[in-house]
Amino acid sequence: MSNVEELTQPEQAIQQVQTYLQSLQNNICNTLEAVDGKASFVEDKWQREQGGGGLTRVMKDGRVIEQGGVNYSYVFGDAMPASATASRPELAGRSFKAMGVSLVIHPHNPYVPTSHANVRFFIAEKPGEKPIWWFGGGFDLTPFYPYPEDVMHWHQVAKDICAPFGNSTYGKYKKWCDEYFYLKHRNETRGVGGLFFDDLNHFGFEQSFAFMQAVGNGYVDAYVPIVEKRKNTAFGERQRQFQLYRRGRYVEFNLVYDRGTLFGLQTGGRTESILMSMPPLARWEYCYSPEEGSDEASLQEWLKPQDW
Repeated sequence: MSNVEELTQPEQAIQQVQTYLQSLQNNICNTLEAVDGKASFVEDKWQREQGGGGLTRVMKDGRVIEQGGVNYSYVFGDAMPASATASRPELAGRSFKAMGVSLVIHPHNPYVPTSHANVRFFIAEKPGEKPIWWFGGGFDLTPFYPYPEDVMHWHQVAKDICAPFGNSTYGKYKKWCDEYFYLKHRNETRGVGGLFFDDLNHFGFEQSFAFMQAVGNGYVDAYVPIVEKRKNTAFGERQRQFQLYRRGRYVEFNLVYDRGTLFGLQTGGRTESILMSMPPLARWEYCYSPEEGSDEASLQEWLKPQDW
């Protein structure tokens, strides 16, 4: 880890990040409620027996959002799970504090993409040693019936977010997103990508925190215009069934590959909040093959890393 010496006041840093994350959760929920126009987020405050807790907010059966969750959590403990220390041995023997906002939105209309965003801060401490800390997060888009202009808009917002932080930042984190949200057993990306970053501290605390905030704030700028444009598009049972089938891929990724899901479950996190990312309905079909030349078949052309 580089620049860890700059975190001279860990508790002050933690308070700064917590304050921002709670504000971000409020802002995102208020924005999405306005977009939906019918349903509201229900709050569920929870405590973690091993230390910490959070506030989960879930919307169900909205006019636009079939189910969505925006979760704030701050958890801490005396030791990291074995899965983390196996890949990061420098974390062994350290206590940890982890905080973040994570959200997944599953719209009802198949022409409105599913979206995910997450921003987080992690700090591991040990008496007599400098704290190890980093930021992580990102956002990605999972359309079922992609529109080129929507995908271009999504990535343009991502580029604009990254621009003040260096010419290579977008390309680096866009590539990381493509590689992270990849279903190896299906040989396809989860969607059309976006940004993914982790282990971020090389900017120093203030700039790394600023980048995390830019990503968190940029999510609604990237997503809401797409929702507004597509939420009234007419669809039928064929499109609905394809959406449910493709949602199955979302479930596969979250249960097989997602680091956040694994970390949450292994550290005794709240299961309901961890699994709020799951869609309310999904289906699997043996050896499904879309009709050749159909809109459903064309989706495969989008599910691979490419320049937007």
